Amino acid sequence: MRNLNLLIKRLIDFFGSLFGIIILSPLLFIIALSIKLTSKGPVFFKQERLGKNGKIFKILKFRTMVVNAEKIGDGLSVKNDNDNRITKIGKILRSTSLDELPQLFNVILGQMSLVGPRPPVTYFPYDGYGNYPKWAKKRFTMRPGMTGLTQITVRNSVSWDERIKVDNKYIDSFNVCFDIKLLFGTFVRIFKSENIYMDKSKVN
Repeated sequence: MRNLNLLIKRLIDFFGSLFGIIILSPLLFIIALSIKLTSKGPVFFKQERLGKNGKIFKILKFRTMVVNAEKIGDGLSVKNDNDNRITKIGKILRSTSLDELPQLFNVILGQMSLVGPRPPVTYFPYDGYGNYPKWAKKRFTMRPGMTGLTQITVRNSVSWDERIKVDNKYIDSFNVCFDIKLLFGTFVRIFKSENIYMDKSKVN
């Protein structure tokens, strides 16, 4: 039954993302143009993340900060939306999670899923997949998601280890119906800005 659910999940991911890109293409164009016209640098932000089974891939997001933001000020830490490295357009994109939309392309490529544990950077909270404790590696047994159980519950309000425990709970409880429920929960969560920031939060 789990294998069937995984097959259905992948079909939903592929066709759902393809449909989403087509429907949202005017919005994607407007956002891209706004970023280009209001700040120097590329439209997209690419960063290496850990995916399924610890495989490294490059996540795609709309750029919300100045170029090389991780080397300026607080580095990887983004404590609130008053951080002067965040662009004017970036504040809007972050508060609405619209900066995540380019990840639909990651989903089509099979690097991500619509729902699953969020992919961490390669060097935090542990330096490389091999340094994750055995219990934490469980979260990498499924493709990382654009959203997930952690994002609509604790978000960034707890430590990474606590978030990983929630991710593992998702792995154990996974089924297609649960994914659909989490997707609907995400749409509600988009309009709430609490728990977006915390110390050691990833840049962009």
